[in-house]
Amino acid sequence: MRYPNKNILDFISEAGLLKRLRRSGWAVLGIKDAETVAEHSFRCALISYVLARMEKAPPYKVLLMALFNDIQEARITDLHKMAQRYIDARTAEDKAFNEQIGALPKTIKAELADMRREYKRQATRESIIARDADILECLIQAKEYQGYGYPEAAKFMKKAPRFLKTKSARELWRLAKNMNLNDWWFRLSEFKR
Repeated sequence: MRYPNKNILDFISEAGLLKRLRRSGWAVLGIKDAETVAEHSFRCALISYVLARMEKAPPYKVLLMALFNDIQEARITDLHKMAQRYIDARTAEDKAFNEQIGALPKTIKAELADMRREYKRQATRESIIARDADILECLIQAKEYQGYGYPEAAKFMKKAPRFLKTKSARELWRLAKNMNLNDWWFRLSEFKR
């Protein structure tokens, strides 16, 4: 018996690996329990939505690009920049992604393939916003890790901001780098009389 939805369920199950896969670049800095790829992707998707609205762009494609940007890492892991010196990460990512979506229904497969091509070209507003969301999420994570006692994370915060292209992402980073990112929590947990 044939189960056409099994391919969809396999894809969803495979994406679940991202909840257990740690982002590798942070390990180089000595961060033992670094964020997972899924945690990064979740906040990246939130940021992409906000940036799309701030930039007055339709958020649907931006959200898709952000959400599916790292899905291939379920197969090839998160390759940090040092590893990418020795491994053709782009080719490996494309191969893994194309195999992942290969058995999906044609409409889903076509939409995801088109979205990935657009993201990689970085020629549309939506793709630029999605990339900025990815960079901004990493910057915010680096600032948080620095605050948790990992001073090496500051090195990332010096290089990455120059890659932000949208006014909104640059503004959010200027604000974030000069404030305590836990202020919201302290305000909500103040003792009241």
